[in-house]
Amino acid sequence: MEHKRTWTDVYGSAHAGFEGRAGGHRWLVAAPPELAAGVPPQLAALDGKGQVDLLVHDGLTPLLAALRELEPRGVVVVAPQALASGPAVTVPERRIEPAGGTPYGEGGTFPAWQSALDTAGKSGECAAASAVASLNVPVIVTSPDQVRAVLEAWMDATPHGR
Repeated sequence: MEHKRTWTDVYGSAHAGFEGRAGGHRWLVAAPPELAAGVPPQLAALDGKGQVDLLVHDGLTPLLAALRELEPRGVVVVAPQALASGPAVTVPERRIEPAGGTPYGEGGTFPAWQSALDTAGKSGECAAASAVASLNVPVIVTSPDQVRAVLEAWMDATPHGR
């Protein structure tokens, strides 16, 4: 896919838009800053149709806002390791004051989740995946070096996906 644009949202989160061949779906890849560096090369090497938006976020509010705005077909959450499912989580109330962004509060209880594909990995807590599940959007949790492979497998399993 080809990198088309980069921007920052109101929360100070970085976004990058990648486009593939015409058609397909819109996907979202959500990564914390400490795991994001290796993701753009994975997306640039991705062979597929549609669009992939990369969101580099700190906290769940920017992720939830992006989900509502973009309405992706599914979300790949980047984590230290792949997970197949996770329990409900409670995120403590806190106020985040990002450099260059609007301060915001977040916290709350988010549901258990199950991977949208049969993926290798154990069960483990992942607040970002639980937040995605709270909006009934399919989610997969994987490591940074597996983003391309996971997205291609997901596209292959989706009608008109790749």
